[in-house]
Amino acid sequence: MESLDVVARMLGDHLGAVSVSFLITDFTGSSVVRLGAADSVETDEPAQRIPLRGTLYEDVIRSQQPQVEHRGDSRHVRVVAPVTNRGNAIGLLEFFLPAAPDEEVMREIGETAHALAYIVIANRSHTDVYQWGRRTKPMNLAAEIQHRLLPAFTG
Repeated sequence: MESLDVVARMLGDHLGAVSVSFLITDFTGSSVVRLGAADSVETDEPAQRIPLRGTLYEDVIRSQQPQVEHRGDSRHVRVVAPVTNRGNAIGLLEFFLPAAPDEEVMREIGETAHALAYIVIANRSHTDVYQWGRRTKPMNLAAEIQHRLLPAFTG
């Protein structure tokens, strides 16, 4: 998960991003799981499920486009970008910027999230963090075997 720290540092240096976190889609497809924020990934506690229905997260996963949320009472704007590879929804990259991004910055955000997808794919065979994050409910042996036969990270 150090890769999230690298992405967070890059977004912080280049765009002034704060509170960068990675959320992974769970096996059910009905929620995402916040694996952690940069510099604070904890894997020894149960995954925190966030239901997708009616949220900005659901909109981003369905549209496959980064989106910006302006909150009138906040100094920052929230940006949520899909972390996808070839249409497979791996998860989401969420962070806050000091100002609304322009079109060029949104393009860079999309490219950064896409690069994170490749990092996750390359690293998944070296750690169980991603599998841990996707398991929000216990699986029986039959379900485990079926999921192992599916293409990786179908969302």
